Amino acid sequence: MLSKPDDLLILLEVSRTGRFISAAEGLGLNHTTVARRIGDLEKSLGGHVLVRGRGGWELTELGKRAVAAAENVAAAMATLEDDDDGASQLSGIVRMSATDGFSAFVAAPAVARLRRDHPDLSVEIVAATRRPSQVRSGLDLEVVVGEPQVHRAEAIRLGEYVLGLYGSRAYLAEHGMPETLDEVMVHPLVYFIDSMLQVDSLDAPRRLLPGMRDSLSSTNVFVHVEATRAGAGIGLLPCFMADQHSDLVRLLPDEVAERLGYWLVARPDSLRQPAVSAVVEALRQGTVEFEDALLGRRWRNERYAQ
Repeated sequence: MLSKPDDLLILLEVSRTGRFISAAEGLGLNHTTVARRIGDLEKSLGGHVLVRGRGGWELTELGKRAVAAAENVAAAMATLEDDDDGASQLSGIVRMSATDGFSAFVAAPAVARLRRDHPDLSVEIVAATRRPSQVRSGLDLEVVVGEPQVHRAEAIRLGEYVLGLYGSRAYLAEHGMPETLDEVMVHPLVYFIDSMLQVDSLDAPRRLLPGMRDSLSSTNVFVHVEATRAGAGIGLLPCFMADQHSDLVRLLPDEVAERLGYWLVARPDSLRQPAVSAVVEALRQGTVEFEDALLGRRWRNERYAQ
């Protein structure tokens, strides 16, 4: 029979994933065992530690206190798992959410580098463009656009990126090269679906280009890039994504260069976990290394130098 510290560690895993099945997979158990041990823990503590939420299981106040104790247990165990040379070997699962572009161009390579030194570490990336969750059940950290207003969590500024206007060479050859903002606004816009946009900082077109009508819109920024390349209209695109395609031309860079911030949000207890802390540091370093591209400098400078 598992001991109470083991029950606490099971609760810790459920709090990170939000689901019994995912927690069971991470622990090498079956989900019925996880459910039973959570039930035993609740009996020993005299109350519920989990309640069902919209995104899965969420912690009660008692559950939050139990998870804090579980993190102390996990930290103590981590000190016993050092390599012979004293270097801690990270393991376990870290789940994060981030925007599509950040996930692909910053997070994925940063995590890949981290795992070369810590092959037992697993990172799950949920790609989503949304506000930070007020209840972060199932996530260890989130990367969002715009400075977040959060409670009982820490917000860490990672860096900035730039949105610019782009058109495909074929589209511009057919419809003409706009030389002013007024000329841009007669073209159709490729951008987010306005009614589904959750992030206020991404509402730039309604402020900068109020006269543009929507052409092809999507919740996914990769769709924006490919639709612009296919000639659906003028795209308002992240420079670090658009500048990689030689068939895209940036328009009016001095007039339209919307700078937006990337922020990381996590609970203080999550940041104390060695694996989560290592992922956060990897994301920070990855953002700094990618700064020229994020700000539209790297490929733009290379292109002008040709």
